[in-house]
Parts: sequence; C-alpha cells; structure tokens
Amino acid sequence: MNLKEVDVLFTAEEIREKVKELGNKISADYEGESLLVVGILKGAFVFMADLIREIDIPMEIDFMSVSSYGTSSETSGEVRIMKDLDFSIEGKNVLVIEDIVDTGLTLNYISKILKQRGCSSVKICCLLDKPSRRRSPVIPDYIGYTIPDNFVVGYGLDYSGRYRNYPAVCILKPSVYNND
Repeated sequence: MNLKEVDVLFTAEEIREKVKELGNKISADYEGESLLVVGILKGAFVFMADLIREIDIPMEIDFMSVSSYGTSSETSGEVRIMKDLDFSIEGKNVLVIEDIVDTGLTLNYISKILKQRGCSSVKICCLLDKPSRRRSPVIPDYIGYTIPDNFVVGYGLDYSGRYRNYPAVCILKPSVYNND
C-alpha cells in the first residue's frame, strides 16, 4: 500500500483489542445458546475470521455476498444478493457480521430477508459504524468503532478491489478516488 494515499485511523493492535472486546461481549450475550454467524462478503471476511476466534460458544458460519456499491465510492441504493446462504436459518440465532454500516440500506434489506426465513433472532455486529450517512433505521447491536464520514480502507475494506490486505483501517485520501 502506498502510505501517501491513506491516513491510519485504527492500527492493527487497536483493532485486535477491539475484536477481542466484541468477542467477549457476544460470548456473554449468547452464553448457553448456539449461534449462526453470517459474514457479508467480501469486506467482512477479515473481521469475521478474527472475531469468531474470540467467540467462545458453539457456532456455525455461513456467508452472503450482497452489493449496493459496484465500483463507486457512493452507494447505488440498489441491493442485490450475489451469493445466498447455504443453510436454513429457521429457529437459529443469527449474527450478521459486516465490515462497515454506512447508509444501512444493505443491512436493512438483509435483516428483513433473514427474519422472513424464520430465524429466532437477528443481530448485527460491525467493525465500523458511520451513522452520519444512515438512510435506513438500522442500528448495529455490536459496534467496534463509530467513525466520521470518511472513505475507509484496509482490514478487509476496499476501494475498487484494492487495499483489503492492509492490517489497519485507514482513511483513503480524496485525491485517490477523485482521480478514478
């Protein structure tokens, strides 16, 4: 990664500590129960991989791929399921893992679909929450960090497929995405 293109918002060490804290809270909240953890691809895969290792209760995992961005830095507003769940969620406690909650349109759509499929509960865990851009009534149940309205990359988050592998969360400088 070209460090001239970004400013570090949260270091890898800060993220490790926050993920451990979230895992402990989720474990306590679901003590004595089992959980189906659903990661939203592609952005949440890094966060989810670290988070599930910090959750100390029985769990299953599955993934969905949902898009509302395309290759732009702005949401299109249209939500499309690109990959659906492999397993039935009927009667299960579902925890949706998302990298960032921005407008909330995607998670609002996903939550409604999951509830229609008969799960016992649906909760949302995100690493990053950007409430200033919210366009739907979604409020995550577990939040790593609340951030201002900046375009962020790293730790699974990308811009046009780049930056996912960086271990920190960084603010992408506008000069990078305004030149595309």
